[in-house]
Amino acid sequence: MLQTFFSTLPQICASTQSCLRALWTIPSTSWLGFCSDITLLIEASLFHSQNFIKPGEQEAARCDTWAQLIERGCMEEDIISPKNDFSSSKNISLSNTALDKGEPIQLRPQEVNLKLRPGEGLPHTFTLDFQRVEGYPVDLYYLMDLSYSMEDDLRSIKTLGNELFNALQGITKKGRIGFGSFVDKTVLPFTNTNPEKLNKPCAETEMYCQPAFGYRHVLSMTEKKAEFESKVNKQRISGNLDSPEGTLDAIMQAAVCGERIGWRNSSTRLIVLTTDDGFHMAGDGKLAGILEPNDERCYMDNNLYSKSNEMDYPSVGQVANQLEKNNIQPIFAVTKNMEKVYRELSKMIPKSEVGVLSADSHNVVELIKNAYNRLSSKVTVTHDALPDNVRVTYTPLCPEGGPSGDKGVCNNVGVGQMVSFNVTVTADECMQSEISFLIGPLGMKDKLKVSLSTLCKCECENPVTVDSQYCNGKGQVNCGMCSCKAGFVGQKCECSIGEKDESSLRAACRKDNGTECEGRGDCVCGICQCYTLPGGSTYYGTNCECENESCEKFQNKLSLLCVEGNGKCRCKNCECKPGYEGTACQCKKSDEQCRTPSGSVCSGRGTCKCNQCKCMEGYQRPYCLTCPACQTTCITKGKCIECLGFQTGPFSKNCSQACTSISEFKMVETLPPGKPCDVRDVESCRVFFAIKQLDGEDNYTAQILKTRECPKLPNIYAIIGGSIVGVTVIGILILLFIKVLFTLQDLKEYRKFMNEAQKTRWSENKNPIFQEATTTVANPTFSGE
Repeated sequence: MLQTFFSTLPQICASTQSCLRALWTIPSTSWLGFCSDITLLIEASLFHSQNFIKPGEQEAARCDTWAQLIERGCMEEDIISPKNDFSSSKNISLSNTALDKGEPIQLRPQEVNLKLRPGEGLPHTFTLDFQRVEGYPVDLYYLMDLSYSMEDDLRSIKTLGNELFNALQGITKKGRIGFGSFVDKTVLPFTNTNPEKLNKPCAETEMYCQPAFGYRHVLSMTEKKAEFESKVNKQRISGNLDSPEGTLDAIMQAAVCGERIGWRNSSTRLIVLTTDDGFHMAGDGKLAGILEPNDERCYMDNNLYSKSNEMDYPSVGQVANQLEKNNIQPIFAVTKNMEKVYRELSKMIPKSEVGVLSADSHNVVELIKNAYNRLSSKVTVTHDALPDNVRVTYTPLCPEGGPSGDKGVCNNVGVGQMVSFNVTVTADECMQSEISFLIGPLGMKDKLKVSLSTLCKCECENPVTVDSQYCNGKGQVNCGMCSCKAGFVGQKCECSIGEKDESSLRAACRKDNGTECEGRGDCVCGICQCYTLPGGSTYYGTNCECENESCEKFQNKLSLLCVEGNGKCRCKNCECKPGYEGTACQCKKSDEQCRTPSGSVCSGRGTCKCNQCKCMEGYQRPYCLTCPACQTTCITKGKCIECLGFQTGPFSKNCSQACTSISEFKMVETLPPGKPCDVRDVESCRVFFAIKQLDGEDNYTAQILKTRECPKLPNIYAIIGGSIVGVTVIGILILLFIKVLFTLQDLKEYRKFMNEAQKTRWSENKNPIFQEATTTVANPTFSGE
């Protein structure tokens, strides 16, 4: 389409002032509104001559690629090409040693401003230099596990203070050291909360044991060796219940409590963590009823972590984030059994090292020196968070090379050696406002600040003409286009809108509230003026919705548009001549290949298109005979078979009307070979039949077996009589069983009574005061004589 728009460009370009090159990637953020429909061009140019656009042409005709403008006759010196704009606002030279005045500089430049043209092919690359400064200050914070199992390690550390300071002096003359300790939260199930055990959580035999605690800051950064030795010598072992410790609690507080710890602004910050056990992490606090998540803030009261029992452990991600944010590099000095655990942890913390302690930690000084050398000799450059539409990649320019991508890595960088990184910044789309982000080596304070904005507007060079005759005296020219006065619209302000507003006129050019004139014409006074297509044809229709060049091409060949001669393209659809059919008029009308042996077309269950059956849903080609996906006919036709064959079932009263789909049926003695259908009728009898589909969607014939298989009725009297006899016999047996049980129980009790009676022995002695009863009868009339 643009080639047609440029058909007169060679004659016009010679008299133009200039052509303007611009970038088009996303229509909604294009540089100039009249080029907003160019979506396929990566780099486009703007031609802003007043006479460039012909009547009825779209303003987007001004846009084309650099190569196309040159081909059309534009002079190269007349094409204005906005470039990415890069400037350095702060670029202080690198320091040679840390003894230079002020803070040592290891990174250059320090601040840059970048204006980018959005687009995949338009990034900007600049160079970032880094140089390790000799004698750069080092702050080392010794963070020690003081659980009971670390007793021998604590004794070793008390004797190694002098060696630690000598090792720091070997690294830098500006070394400082601090000390902190940790155990675990002082709540169940992590620590025994019995008051006596809280006061002395160690074994009974341990004389010197300090009360249980979570994390304690012991000594802020100091250059005084005697002060370090004095504080460490006063430390005592403590204890807890479970094996994992509150390690992450301690690291988090050491990272975020910068003022308490005494971290310097310009120094290499190291945390040396010594432990012989694993660590609790986020979620473990729920075991103690601690539900509040860690908020990554400092809580120190009298040098103790005051929120230890109120706030959950931090997650590994939270710890890694705070270590990176505060430029702290941890060295995990752990026992051999914990090496694998902490190496996995180290993978999640970008700038960290792991060393293996001896049984009593006597090798800790050498371990720290080796870990520091590995950390400081590996330079990893990366950036902080970026918006979704900005990408930054790195190409290391170090002697040994290194990984590239969203991080640049140089290994084995010596003191005083400078390495460089090519930093490539790409903006994928326009941004509303300027953003800034930081780039720098992990674990170091030195950062480069990048202020980034996008170039998404063009400023034309040609002067503005007030009330130009080119605009019919109704407007002024800007960038080759008319900016009309109020009340006038149109390419040359030729349309007076009178009492109507411009929006109502433009609405008349929108179909279904869509794009004006479908993007294929200009809306002039509420009427679409359609554009011309290559070859001389034009868009047409009320909203320019039609054209006759994009109908289907047979086999995707341009010369076979509507199979040339078999039809004509009308508004994107092929209108076929009589005798032809198909979306591209590629087929002669015929049903020869669609006829079944019986002579029907597609078995009456489809239509013949291009001499092939287009079957109804579920039926299969070539003749739409079978339908594997359809519901089985045996089930759907079962009620009709029952009705037609035996005059029973739900359709028995209007069988002829309800079962018209079965055009013919026979009652037979035997069914043809094959598996027959069978259904249960209302009497629970099995009815067997064979059914066949004829031409058409719902047309069947059936053969029904005359005999049914009915279940035999049960003998009710025998069942009832048998039930009565059975219940009677069972009842009698139960009564006999109960009688036998009672009899046996009585017999047992009688035998027990008789045995007890035989054992009875009565005393034969007589009671001396016992007198037998006597009866005396006196005759009252007897005188005694």
